[in-house]
Amino acid sequence: MKLANPNSNTQALRLPQRQTRMNAGQAATGAISEKDLKLTLRNVGLKVTDQRMLILKELYGSSSRHVTAQQVYESVSEVDPSIGFATVYRLLRNLTDAGIMTETRMGGISARYELSSREHHDHLTCENCGVICEFENPQIEKLQSEVAAQFGFSLTHHVLELFGICPACRGSQTSSKKK
Repeated sequence: MKLANPNSNTQALRLPQRQTRMNAGQAATGAISEKDLKLTLRNVGLKVTDQRMLILKELYGSSSRHVTAQQVYESVSEVDPSIGFATVYRLLRNLTDAGIMTETRMGGISARYELSSREHHDHLTCENCGVICEFENPQIEKLQSEVAAQFGFSLTHHVLELFGICPACRGSQTSSKKK
């Protein structure tokens, strides 16, 4: 299925989304087929290489939904030490430009990447540990549309990122203050 990237005039392949994250073994055994991974690379205009295939398998098999380029690099370089950080970063940029990945920049911490999903969602990000919680809120969506209409805008897309301190970090701050 081809879907347009709202930030681009190009068309990109969007692979079927999973209900749950799969591990690398599942990606390699067919939950996302090698054929689909190769098609993804070709549709982005890239040659199929072993290194790119390994990176894609890691992205689709990661236990974390939001990953940094460094995390992907560290994981794939354990399997193939010849893969450079620049190779990982360039592929993430290409996939982001094609609408297959979404990049989120959060203040001073490294950009995080996630597979673009069909379902819209927003993020809550912990400023201490970087944990990201996804959420959907119809009231927020309605309010954003009302604000856009108030200013004469027709919304095409948006990114909402809320920042704060997660319960685990608040708990550790509280316990360290008691000592």
